[in-house]
Amino acid sequence: MSRIAIVGGTGAMGRGLGYRFAAAGHEVALGSRSSERAATSAAEVADHAGTPVDGRSNTEAVRFADLVVVAVPYDGHAALVGSLAADLAGRVVVSCVNPLGFDRRGAFALEVPDGSAAEEAERLAPEARVVGAFHTVSAVSLWRHEGPLDHEDVLVCGDDEGANAAVAELAAAVTGRPGVLAGPLRQARLLEPLTAVLISVNKRYRARTGIRIGGLPRS
Repeated sequence: MSRIAIVGGTGAMGRGLGYRFAAAGHEVALGSRSSERAATSAAEVADHAGTPVDGRSNTEAVRFADLVVVAVPYDGHAALVGSLAADLAGRVVVSCVNPLGFDRRGAFALEVPDGSAAEEAERLAPEARVVGAFHTVSAVSLWRHEGPLDHEDVLVCGDDEGANAAVAELAAAVTGRPGVLAGPLRQARLLEPLTAVLISVNKRYRARTGIRIGGLPRS
């Protein structure tokens, strides 16, 4: 089992992932700019998961962890990752950030100078082992759905095979099976905006959909 920090752990995605990881037996610390807010969210997640969850400042949470999940809005992403770069060094860092905008026509992908939020994180924290994953998983489903989200897969992309394998294994806490290895980190340029498509589908059909990869050998 891993020690996992979730930076941005007080948001819907952070709380949802924290719940799933804690319920699967991992040690979880929710991070926030405010340790008080982190403690409040951690208590809610612990109650939902039926197991202890810590709430700490972002820096304290990162220092606690072997693996760090970055689950913050894109507009604050660069500043936060840059401020934590020294503490992220050597750790597996999972980016599930989706740079999206919204207008009267719905969700759309934002242009990211580095290509994707995950690649931006790699530039800002070059000694971290950055992996992109959990982009297409619904925060609402993570929190409310009973049992594994076995109707979908977690797609994992990165340039460090050891880090990819660790994150693919962690995905079982969400879907009940390992994540699907989807290529190098640059594939995050495709995975991050894919969430905008799912949002449009969900709005049209009043559903909470996910991505499932067919045709793979499954154990």
